[in-house]
Amino acid sequence: MSALLDSCKLLDESSSALSTIAVVVAALSCEAARANLSAFDLTDSGDGSVAKDDIGVASDIKVLLNGSKLVASSNKGDDKINIDSFSKIPVVNGNVREAVKSLHSVIRVVSNTGDKLGGKVLHLGFELRNLGESSLERVRLNLGSVGIEGIKGIFEKDCLSEESLRNGVQLAVEAGLEKDYLKLVKEVDLVLGIVWKIVAWEAVTAFFVLEGGEVLSEKSGGQRGEADGGNVKAEKKKKKKILLGKGTSFIVEVIKNSVMSKVEGLEKVVEDLLSFLDPKSPEFDGLLKKMKEILESNESRRIPKTPKGTRDFAKEQMAIRKKAFSIITKVFERHCATALDTPAFELKETLTGKYGEDSKLIYDLADQGGELCSLRYDLTVPFSRYVAMNGLMSFKRYHIDKVWRRDNPSKGRYREFYQCDFDIAGQYEKMGPDFEVVRILSEVLNSLNIGDYEIKLNHRKLLDGVLEICGVPPAKFRTICSSIDKLDKQSFEQVKKEMVEEKGLSVETADKIGTFVKIRGPPLELLSKIMGGSEGTELLKHNASKEALGDLSVLFEALDKSRCIDKVVFDLSLARGLDYYTGVIFEAAFKGGVQVGSIGAGGRYDNLIGNFGTKQVPAVGMSLGIERVLTIMEEKAQNQAVRATETQLLVAVLGDKLSIAAELVSELWDVDVKAEYKVHKKVMKHIEYAINSKIPWMIIVGERELNEGIVKLKNIETTEEEVIPRSKLVEEVQQRLKP
Repeated sequence: MSALLDSCKLLDESSSALSTIAVVVAALSCEAARANLSAFDLTDSGDGSVAKDDIGVASDIKVLLNGSKLVASSNKGDDKINIDSFSKIPVVNGNVREAVKSLHSVIRVVSNTGDKLGGKVLHLGFELRNLGESSLERVRLNLGSVGIEGIKGIFEKDCLSEESLRNGVQLAVEAGLEKDYLKLVKEVDLVLGIVWKIVAWEAVTAFFVLEGGEVLSEKSGGQRGEADGGNVKAEKKKKKKILLGKGTSFIVEVIKNSVMSKVEGLEKVVEDLLSFLDPKSPEFDGLLKKMKEILESNESRRIPKTPKGTRDFAKEQMAIRKKAFSIITKVFERHCATALDTPAFELKETLTGKYGEDSKLIYDLADQGGELCSLRYDLTVPFSRYVAMNGLMSFKRYHIDKVWRRDNPSKGRYREFYQCDFDIAGQYEKMGPDFEVVRILSEVLNSLNIGDYEIKLNHRKLLDGVLEICGVPPAKFRTICSSIDKLDKQSFEQVKKEMVEEKGLSVETADKIGTFVKIRGPPLELLSKIMGGSEGTELLKHNASKEALGDLSVLFEALDKSRCIDKVVFDLSLARGLDYYTGVIFEAAFKGGVQVGSIGAGGRYDNLIGNFGTKQVPAVGMSLGIERVLTIMEEKAQNQAVRATETQLLVAVLGDKLSIAAELVSELWDVDVKAEYKVHKKVMKHIEYAINSKIPWMIIVGERELNEGIVKLKNIETTEEEVIPRSKLVEEVQQRLKP
C-alpha cells in the first residue's frame, strides 16, 4: 500500500504541473490561430450548472491573453476543427484540473483503500487522454500555419497519435479490472508522459507560428534559416510586430531567451524547446514557478466574484425579468390584492419552528446589539407575522421580493432568489380562497406563456388520515411527509428505504402507504373513484380525511366551473414538507424540455398567524418559483430578439455638438418619448447602434439639416427616410409612435 501511495503522489505532482502548463500552452495556441475567445466567456450562473474548474480555466486563459491584439476579434474562419479545438479548452482542461484535485484529496486521507486510489487514478487517465487528443488537434493546426519546412517531419518522428493515448488508457483499464493498482498507476503515468510530449509540441508549434521566423533569422545572422525554404529576413521586414497578451508575451520571451542563448539550426532549436518544457529539465521548475506567478498575481485575475448560489443579471435577462414581474403584478392586481413589503430579515424566533426539516437552511445573522436575526426564508411567515402584529382579521396581499436559503445550488436552485406570493387571510365562504389562489397560479403561468404545466393538488388532512390509517405514529407524520414529498424526484423504493431504514417505519406500514400515494389522476374522476372504492371506505371512516374529501369536492367543482381544472392533477403523493400547512396543498410542475422542478406551490395554513400569540386567522396562499420560470423564459428567448431597453427613438447628431443633442432629446423627453442620443461624425455608427439596440426610429441631424431648419426621420426596419420641419419634430414623432 505504501508503494502505491508513493507512486500516486508522484503522479499527482506531475499531473498537477501539467494542468498548469497545458493552460498556458493552450493560450499560446489561441494567439497562434487568432482564435475566437467567446468560449472563455464563462460565468458562474449561481446554480452549480457550470463547473468551477471550467470557469477557472477560462479565467486563466483570459488573464494570459489580456491585451492581445491577435484574439481581439472573432475568428472568421470556417474550419470546424479550429472552432472545436478552442471552444472545448475550458471543459477538457477543467476536467483535468478537477481530476487532479480529486486524486490529491484522496491521497491526503490516511485510511484510503486501493480501490479508491485506483478509481481516482483511472479517472485521471481518461481526462489526460482527452487533454492529449485536444492538444494534438491544436498541434496539427499550428503546423499548418508555421510556414517553415522541415518542422512537420521532425514532429512525425515522435509518432504521437490518438491511438497511443487510447492504447495506454486501455492498458490502465485492464490493470484496474485485475486490481493491479501499481500497474494501473504505471500505465497512467505512461499516458501522462505522452500527453506531456504532445503539450510540449503544442508549445513549440505555437511558438514557431508567433516567433519562429524571427528566432531562426536572428540565429542565422539574417541568412536563410536551416531548411526554412525562404528568406526569413525578408519576411521579417514585411511582418508587422504583433502584440501578444501580457501573460503570453512574457512566456514567449522566456522561451525565446532560452533558445537564443544556446543552439542553432531548426532541428536543434526544436530539440532545445522540447527539452526546456520537459518536467525533468533543471530549468522546468523555474518556468513552472513563473507561469504560476503570472496566473496568481496578474491584476486582471482579481475580478470580484458573486457568492455561491447567487448571480448577476445582464441587461437582456433584466428585460425578461421586468416583463415577467409586470405580467405577474397585473394578475395579482386583477384579483384586488394590496402590495406589501416586509424587512429582509426577521427576528430568529419569528422563523424558528415554521419550516420542519428545512429549518436548517435558514441564514442566521451575527448578533448585533442583543437581537438574534435571520434572513427571511420565505414571504409567508413574514406576512403572517405582519397580520398578527397589526391585529388584522382579513387581508388579501401580494409580495414580490427576495428570500434566502442555505441550500446546495443546482439547476434552477439558488441561495438568493425572488418569490412572488399571493395570500388571502380571513374568514370566507368554504374553499373560496383556496379556489382563488389555485386559479391565480394557473392565470399567472398561462400569462407567462411558458408552455405546458400541471398543478398537483392534495389535502394535508387527507394525507394525515392516510398515515394514521397505515399505522404511522402521529409524532412521525411530518418527517414521513418529508419523505413522501420526494416522490417527484425518487422512486417509491428509494423513499420506502428512507422511511424504513432512517425513520423507523415497518416494511408493512411503508408498503401500505405506497398503495395510497401512488394514486393520481383527473380530480373529479379520481375523487369519484376513491369515494366508491376500498380506499374511500377506509378514508370516510376517518373524520379528518372525510372532512378533506368534502373540501376537495367543493374545490374541484369550483375549479371545473372556472375552466382551469384541466391543468390540475389530484395526487395523493403530494406532501409539501413545510410544517405550517393544514389543508389544501398544491404544487405546479413544468412539463416542457427544461428540467427545473417545481415552479410554484402553496396551500392552506390556518394556524400560522395564531402561532404569533393572537387570534387564529385562517389563510391560504401561493408562491411562484420565479427563478425557475425565468430559466424557462430565458431558454425560450435564446432564439428570439430581446430588447434590453424600451428606447423608441435615437437622436443622431452628426458632428461634435452636445448642445444640439441636448436640445432635441430634451424636447422628446418632456413629452414622455423614450429617447436616446448619440453624437458622432459618421452616420453609419448611429445606424449600427440603432440596429444593434433594436431602436425602431431615428432622427438624423447634421450641418445641412441645421442650416435648412429640418431633420431626417428614419424608419430603421424599412430604411425609409423622410424630411420633416425642425419645428414639427415633437408632433411628427408622436404621430409615428401612436399605437
